Amino acid sequence: MGWTHRIQPILMDAQDLERIAKHALRELGEGDVPLTITPESQTDRWRLQVGGSVQATFSIRAGAGTSAQFIRDQIFDQFSGR
Repeated sequence: MGWTHRIQPILMDAQDLERIAKHALRELGEGDVPLTITPESQTDRWRLQVGGSVQATFSIRAGAGTSAQFIRDQIFDQFSGR
């Protein structure tokens, strides 16, 4: 009899998203800016309000199993498109 294991993806929370976003913003040259993260009404959607010299709001899709690279790419795309 073989064993079967279900691997459950790790859920994304605001603390994880904040850590990833702060790192991405530092890579973009913004330093340690104020950041507020709130869940949006749709599942796996987050609003990032960035303060400091940036003063921008980003909408990020991040849920269970979302990679840090995918979140970083969304921030880079929205940052360059503002």
